[in-house]
Parts: sequence; structure tokens; C-alpha cells
Amino acid sequence: MQIEKNVVARLNYVLKDDDGAVIDATESRVFEYIHGFGNLIPALEQQLSGKEEGDRFQITIEPEDAYGLHDESAVINVPRSRFDPAVELVEGNMVETLGPEGRIEMLILSVDGDEVTVDLNHPLAGLRLHFDVEVGALRMGHPDEIKHGRVHPGGHHLMVGDSTYMGDWEEGQEVDQGADQPKEQGETRG
Repeated sequence: MQIEKNVVARLNYVLKDDDGAVIDATESRVFEYIHGFGNLIPALEQQLSGKEEGDRFQITIEPEDAYGLHDESAVINVPRSRFDPAVELVEGNMVETLGPEGRIEMLILSVDGDEVTVDLNHPLAGLRLHFDVEVGALRMGHPDEIKHGRVHPGGHHLMVGDSTYMGDWEEGQEVDQGADQPKEQGETRG
């Protein structure tokens, strides 16, 4: 089997910057994606097309083809009052908010009295990315995964009764018709 649209691929990778510092690595965690849905950096997804289980490759992706160049206009000052009081505003912390187009992550650069300076750039903006990738197991995506364009653990998700989404289902879980989420075998609610 080769990687093509609708194929779920398990990858092992190490991502480094220009200095060779490791930015991210799968190590012992599982990383899977469904091909052809734009869930990866386009240049990486394109390089994966046609690969088979066991294939290894390296690719360097320029900032413009990854998360873009660092945009100084995306470093802005925000009144402290615009943040939820429960959010810890500490230099170096990443915080999240909802904007008109969805989730927005920002890096707190400084907190000065009632003003917070944040960077709205992606944390990897401006970096050349060096990937070392090994292709693991491949399988055809489950129809639900293809419909949603993302991998579901075990290849499917749990729908109960009226087809309301009840969370991801994994082997060993029972369906609790009266609960909001699947429960582990032996777990009781009460």
C-alpha cells in the first residue's frame, strides 16, 4: 500500500531547526494523519505521497512553505482587561482565545501594568524546518475518518442513540447510554 488520498499513515519523525536543536519528535507517542486533507504542512504532505511502510526520508521546508515568515505586525499590545482573570499572564506562556475564525494561540512577550504584549505568529513562523521521517503502518481510512478528514482512534468514533457525537471510542470501552462520554469497563457513574 502507498500513501495516497484517504490513507491513514503512522509516522515517526524528528523535527529540528537550523542549529540542529530538536523542536519536536514522536519518540514513543503515536502520530497518525489521513492523507489528502491538508492536515500537515503542504510540502511535507506532498513529499509523503507515494511512500510505503518502512520508507525513510529527510526534507527541509523553508519558512514560506511552512508557517510563514515572522510578521512584526502580529506583535500587538492588548489591554489586560481583555483577558479572562483566571488566565495566568506570565511572560513566555502560550494562551488561547477564540476569534472570529476560531481558536487563536498567542505567546505572551511581556506584561507591563495594564498592558500585555503578545505575539500572534505561529511559534514556528520564520523557521526553516528539517524533518527526518519514517513511514509506519498504513491503512485505508474508515468512512467516518474520510468524511471528517481526520483520524479517529481505532478508525471510528462513538455515536449513540440519536447519532449525537459522544467522543472517541477505543477498544475496551462500553457504551453508557445515559452518559455524555464513553466509560472504561468496570467504571461506574453515580
